[in-house]
Amino acid sequence: MDVQGVGFAVSIPLSTYDKLPRAGSDVILFTHLVVREDALQLYGFATVEERRLFRLLATTVTGIGPRLALNILSAMPVKQFCQAIAAGDIKALSRISGIGKRSAERLIVELKERLEDIDPTAAFAAPEGESATVSREAQDAISALETLGFKGEPARNTVRKLCRELKPEECSAENLIRKALSTLNA
Repeated sequence: MDVQGVGFAVSIPLSTYDKLPRAGSDVILFTHLVVREDALQLYGFATVEERRLFRLLATTVTGIGPRLALNILSAMPVKQFCQAIAAGDIKALSRISGIGKRSAERLIVELKERLEDIDPTAAFAAPEGESATVSREAQDAISALETLGFKGEPARNTVRKLCRELKPEECSAENLIRKALSTLNA
């Protein structure tokens, strides 16, 4: 990132990357500086909620450092993460790279009472007719779309919309990928 002619290396989660404008355009990032004996590391986020969650994860939860906090933010949106914590959904949390069953349990125990610190509305139930977590087939479809080069947020939104519109028996990963490709390529 170039700030008044000075270049900064900023680590960002995929959720922030999905929201970045074209190269050379102006961008506003909410940053967090981690000071270590041997390095100064700068982390950037598209929203205040992302930065709040990052800070809470990196400084409060035992065994979660800045890199793993970035993995968490890259794997799921802040609201979905908070809903998984509120629901005690170990399975959804342990799908995140670097988070096992014990780490997921620790996240739930240490963050359940602090969800309002991240986003006061995030812990509430998902909108009517929409589950807080995404089905395995939908998750596979989203991963496949990201592997094919689609940005995470548009892929997630498209697959979620398809899951709401289609009958449950039509929500196989293959069918979701096929329909999402036709929607995203239109």
